[in-house]
Amino acid sequence: MKFIKRIQYNAPATLTFALISLLVLGISFISGGKSDILLFSVYRSPLSDPLGYIRVFTHVLGHAGIEHYFSNFMLILLLGPIIEERYGSGRILAMMAVTAFLTGMINIILFPGVMLLGASGIVFMMIILSSFVSLKSGRIPVTFILVVGVYVGREIFYGITIQDNISRLSHIAGGVCGGGIGYYLNRSKLKS
Repeated sequence: MKFIKRIQYNAPATLTFALISLLVLGISFISGGKSDILLFSVYRSPLSDPLGYIRVFTHVLGHAGIEHYFSNFMLILLLGPIIEERYGSGRILAMMAVTAFLTGMINIILFPGVMLLGASGIVFMMIILSSFVSLKSGRIPVTFILVVGVYVGREIFYGITIQDNISRLSHIAGGVCGGGIGYYLNRSKLKS
């Protein structure tokens, strides 16, 4: 019993996001994917569809399967607590909401016939944002430059050379969100 008392819910926003997404995956399995189409994916729908406004945020909770879920949440559970400790639970929730909204809107505008679901935009936001965590005044970390070059470069290369069902633009948009948020939250350090 002492062991259980020592367990800490150390990153509430990150952990709750992971648990809700796992629950959504279970609901998707039980419903044969109908819940994903109704609530947990984003696609162009009539402006009169009230769920369309919700899906632009909730699409990050849905995943195409357990492998898709694990590949996203392995990184989210690794990076999320570090970012959440640095910036706080409220801010990381806001970061996730902004990233979900932007990746959802990009999909609706640029790919009207494509359904998007998954948290990979948030993964890329966290990957880029994590390189700002140990930022020192007036310095640009080499890790930031390398992470941006490797991850964004890889997505551009794969987007050009590989035809698959992965939204490379969502990954890049998530990375841009991470860079923009990181710059905004650390602008005083970057200017000194």
